[in-house]
Amino acid sequence: MRKVALKVAYIGTEFHGFQRQPDFKTVEGELIDALKNANLIDNLKDSGYAIAGRTDRGVHALGNVVSFRTEEDVIINQINDFLPKDIRILAKAGVRFGFKPRFAKYRHYRYTIVNNDDLNLDKIREASKIFQGSHDFSNFSKRSERNPVRKVDNVEINVNDNLLIIDVIGESFLWNMVRKIATTLFLVGTSELSIEKLQTFFDPSTTAAITPMPPEGLILMDTIYEGVAFKYDEYAKSKFLSALMDEYTYNQTIAAAEKIMMDELIGH
Repeated sequence: MRKVALKVAYIGTEFHGFQRQPDFKTVEGELIDALKNANLIDNLKDSGYAIAGRTDRGVHALGNVVSFRTEEDVIINQINDFLPKDIRILAKAGVRFGFKPRFAKYRHYRYTIVNNDDLNLDKIREASKIFQGSHDFSNFSKRSERNPVRKVDNVEINVNDNLLIIDVIGESFLWNMVRKIATTLFLVGTSELSIEKLQTFFDPSTTAAITPMPPEGLILMDTIYEGVAFKYDEYAKSKFLSALMDEYTYNQTIAAAEKIMMDELIGH
């Protein structure tokens, strides 16, 4: 008997989130079926199957993590043969039997925004520093959270062509927290929200109605553990890269057609 952790990547567009749900196509549902078809697990409870975290519908990942116990040798591409092309196991690691994937050293999320506005990057970077450290994030999730205090280790702002890239790193996050951080930083950049007003959002006695950014811009980039070294499979990486390129080309084609239609309507 051995215990293994798998690093899972997926394009979230066609899935109703990560967590398995009856009557809905989910990443976890596909993954569990693949593990069973590969004869790695039979009963979820007996295998000690566990996940690092759930992502919402439309959210993507390069580094979600699941773990389980098995008697069999775990071969990454044997599992991938049973998965759709928009889900891939990229890496594996042997772990101790007490390993629990939800207890990560840190998680790295990235949110990307198409920058068609004249954003004030200096203000965004100034505002991003406010999120670092331990805060009450009640206004950045559900008000019913039992423990809304979270520590954010770093928020980094970069620009790549017309993309605003927001990297957020911390041990754990509340539901919608990263997407709501992205919303407030974007509003600061457009001068719709002042930095002074943003600072009041960390007071739980103040209620702030923050609409989260769309899930499609969010990527779980990685989940890191103390003392766990994942070994990546180059063939699995190349297959997932191919799936990403196909998806990117498809979306560019749609965007190009929509632009022609918009230009035609504007011309009339």
